[in-house]
Amino acid sequence: MEDKSLDHRLAALESRLERLETLLQRSTVDMDAAKAGIQQWVTEYVSLRLQQLVPETCEHAPDDTVAHRPVLPGTRIRCTEEVLHRLGRIPIPFVRQMVTQKVAETARAEHVVTVDVPFFERAATF
Repeated sequence: MEDKSLDHRLAALESRLERLETLLQRSTVDMDAAKAGIQQWVTEYVSLRLQQLVPETCEHAPDDTVAHRPVLPGTRIRCTEEVLHRLGRIPIPFVRQMVTQKVAETARAEHVVTVDVPFFERAATF
C-alpha cells in the first residue's frame, strides 16, 4: 500500500512539474527583442524631448542690462555679445551654468580680459 501511495504522489509531482515546465516555456521572454524594444523606445523618447527643448530658432529677447557691458552670467568676466548669445542657446540650465563656470575658470587661469568666440569654443569643450 505504501508503494501505491508513493507512486501516486510521484505521479502527481511529475504532473505538476510538467505543467510548470509548460508554463515556463510559454512565458519565455526573448531578451534580445525586449532589449531592442526598450532601446527603440528610449531613442524615440529622447528625440522627442530634444525637439521640444531645443527650438528651431533662437528667439530670446535681448537683455538691456548686458548691452552696455556684457559679462559672463554670475561673474565679472567680460565677454562679447556673441558669447552671451551662444550661452543663451544652451537649453538646459545646469549645462549652461557648467559651461559658464568652465569658461570663467579658464579665463581667470589664462588672465583673459574679454572672452570672445574662439576662446569660448576652446574653453567650453569638456
